[in-house]
Amino acid sequence: MPQGDKSKYTDKQKRKAEHIADSYEERGVDKEEAEQRAWATVNKDDGGGNKSCSGRGTHTGNPAAKKGGEKGGEASAARPAEERSKSAQKAAETRKRNESGG
Repeated sequence: MPQGDKSKYTDKQKRKAEHIADSYEERGVDKEEAEQRAWATVNKDDGGGNKSCSGRGTHTGNPAAKKGGEKGGEASAARPAEERSKSAQKAAETRKRNESGG
């Protein structure tokens, strides 16, 4: 179980941590580790526990949420144009096939 009292967190922060922990568990991380990572992510995003209307919370821009997008962009830019084009064509064909129901 993650350390510390969670009473200072808003309901939204608690739901966010629960959702993140569930995602980690789906990917094979054990429950305790998943909860620890989830709360670390919430703390990174929101700067710790902020009771609603306490006046303590400041918007931090969700740095953890942006990290994945940046990584994906770097990976895509490193691939040759021909490979990216092939991948896009394949995706378009898949969308078209799924759209028509089979």
